[in-house]
Amino acid sequence: MEQAPLAVPPWVVCGGHVHRSGLSDRAAEGAHDRSGCSLATRRVGDGRAIKEIAAELGCNWHTAMAAVHRWGQALLDADAGRVDGVTALGLDEILMFRRGRYREQQWGTTIVDARKGKLLDIVPGKRANGATRWIRGRTSRWRQQVRWGVMDLSGPYRKTFTDALPKAIQVADPFHVVKLANSAVDDVRRRVQNETTGGRGTKGDPLYRIRRLLHRAHERVTERGEAKLRGLLAAGDPHGEVRDAWHAKETLRMTYRIGDHEIALEALDELSRDLRDNTYSPELNRLGRTLHAWRTQITNWHRSQVTNGPTEAANNLAKLIKRVSFGNTNFDHYRIRVLLYAGKPDWTLLDTLTPR
Repeated sequence: MEQAPLAVPPWVVCGGHVHRSGLSDRAAEGAHDRSGCSLATRRVGDGRAIKEIAAELGCNWHTAMAAVHRWGQALLDADAGRVDGVTALGLDEILMFRRGRYREQQWGTTIVDARKGKLLDIVPGKRANGATRWIRGRTSRWRQQVRWGVMDLSGPYRKTFTDALPKAIQVADPFHVVKLANSAVDDVRRRVQNETTGGRGTKGDPLYRIRRLLHRAHERVTERGEAKLRGLLAAGDPHGEVRDAWHAKETLRMTYRIGDHEIALEALDELSRDLRDNTYSPELNRLGRTLHAWRTQITNWHRSQVTNGPTEAANNLAKLIKRVSFGNTNFDHYRIRVLLYAGKPDWTLLDTLTPR
């Protein structure tokens, strides 16, 4: 009696590596293996975990991941137009995973089309060299099309745009600029609180009770909230330092309501000059110096009206994949999975691929 064939072959070569348990019992023939690899890649694009995909296809984790890596990279390579037409380029750092005995942080830089909200790539590290190398790897025509370089107040990313895209106009993201001012308010409040109470704030301390109100935009504060704010400032801020920090934050916010770029630049220069005066607190002096150093990038927002919001959104999508791939510390695997999920590839090309 003829012996029945094995339901699953003992091994299959996938992506140049030998793994136990193949994608199907006809993997050696190629046809069914191709559909399995294609299916696995599409599932990753839906945000599925590799463990789930492997269980669905009847193979182990390594075989499924190797298939996704091979076919996913082939799809991204074939979809050359995915990174074309970029006029505003956004950069932001992302904590990818922790590795080693001491859980050392491994950072990456997300590169995003800030107009279309499309994740273009992720490179290792948050220094200038990784993103600079990626940008210089594009064609000269591609680089000439990028008119705006959007970032938070990051020295390395400013260097990236200066070195790799010298003709692009650099823009500091408004959210991070106002966040910096809110941090200055917090720093002043904590110091004054410590000086007046002799310790950290508790729920009964005046300044601690208004910590959230100090962050809120003034136009969103109700009459009752404003009365509370002014009353508790009078009770817990004897020298008016917290009040000055709050006024500085609100004045900075108001510069974003100015429609003219030149007028906004004059207003920012006046604010930064005032804050650098020695009559103000050290925290406001530091804020004034930062605003002065970034004056051009901050007010270029009035010319571009572009922010790093799409870059932050891409980071949030990348973090979803990090949750799904809990424990993964392989940068290449993480990059492929995030790009398939958030990079908006042309999935119609998948059926035409023949990965090497």
